[in-house]
Amino acid sequence: MNVEFNKLNNVDAELTVTLEEKDYSEKVKKQLKQIGQHRPEPGFRAGHVPMSLLEKKYGASVKYDVVNRAIADAVYDYIKENNLRVLGQPIPDKDNLFKEDEKDFTFKFKVGLAPEIDPHVNKDMHVPYYTITVTDKMVEEQIDALRKRFGIQGPGQETTPDAVIKGVITELNPDGSVMEDGIVVDNGIIAPIHFTDDEQKKLFEGKHPGDVVVFNPAATCNTNATEMSSMLQIDKKDVENHKGDFNFEIKEIIVLKPADLDQEFFDNAFGKDKVHNEDELKEAVKNMVKDQLAVESDYRFTIDARDSILKAVGNVELPDEVLKQFLMSQNKDLTAENIDEEYTKMRPQLIWDLTKDEVVSQFKVEVTDEDLLQEARAAVVNQFRQYGGNVPVEMVDRYAREVVKEPKNRDMFERNALNRKVFEAVKENVSLDDKALSVEDFRKLYYGA
Repeated sequence: MNVEFNKLNNVDAELTVTLEEKDYSEKVKKQLKQIGQHRPEPGFRAGHVPMSLLEKKYGASVKYDVVNRAIADAVYDYIKENNLRVLGQPIPDKDNLFKEDEKDFTFKFKVGLAPEIDPHVNKDMHVPYYTITVTDKMVEEQIDALRKRFGIQGPGQETTPDAVIKGVITELNPDGSVMEDGIVVDNGIIAPIHFTDDEQKKLFEGKHPGDVVVFNPAATCNTNATEMSSMLQIDKKDVENHKGDFNFEIKEIIVLKPADLDQEFFDNAFGKDKVHNEDELKEAVKNMVKDQLAVESDYRFTIDARDSILKAVGNVELPDEVLKQFLMSQNKDLTAENIDEEYTKMRPQLIWDLTKDEVVSQFKVEVTDEDLLQEARAAVVNQFRQYGGNVPVEMVDRYAREVVKEPKNRDMFERNALNRKVFEAVKENVSLDDKALSVEDFRKLYYGA
């Protein structure tokens, strides 16, 4: 057997595999013998079938299988032994034909090679790093949000924007009189904060128990059948018949009372004995906001760093035709008719993936089990945050160790960890141009002025 490698250009090569009869004949005989040992033929017991009969009946298919396997192994072994950085998979030449009567075979394959890429990640590369300025207003807003999160609901004497209002809902005639045999909901409940119409919200501003408000349920929700049937306690099919005005006689107002600035609130929000007074509260909240904004700063850095690296890399030559063939073989939705358009969309990501691989190699980036746990802990904390409260570290760690055992989760955490560590390596090895911005100016980086 002989394998020849011929480089056609920077990213395309051709492998020619020549297979002689002596390279495969013994394997064919061995496989035929195995067939004869397990498969009886008319007039012969298993293990006593003449080789001439086996060759006549199974020889062609066995030869085909053995030759194709030998060719495939030769291509794979050559790529591995010569450390070829192959993209996609080798494409057989259209003239590769198996002819049963031939003894020697020559098959050709087109191979796509990964281009040489220099990411230029060094101190000569400058990447902006934006730090968002924490203002007193941001701290106060966060404190208000925390007080609401740990507050309690109770009776109120005046409606607030987030109040829940209970009362009697009564259907009216077009002239404003009570409709005879119309809908009456004795235990009606509404939350104006969820109304889609601002005018309907205003109708309930500054109201008190005993007040009667004329409103339009259909207008509060853009005639959403589900919302109306819930509010008016009727079947969804019937909502079309009740789009007029209704009275709402307020019986009870439930308001959210923000938590007091006391030790119970401090412990609930930050953990036991972490905060003891309002000054410490402001400092803790300021650090909390800083940490939250740091996530935004780091994310923006990934965008700017990627742009800077790809700009430094410049144009990249890829084995386009090989990759197109490979992508079509892996995705049934990609066809000869749409592959050019779809490949044009995919190409930038392919280039970035190759560039990122070079960064991984350059800085020996590795993902450890602890990195996976770090990702899992972050996911667990985000999930618990939906329910509010301070989650003990031990609980987070326990859940994280369970979550990371799931193969699908583990793969996701590994991708996220690798991506994070790549940009950590970039951040450490380029020159950062630190820039402090207000949150408004930071948003303009995404949305413009």
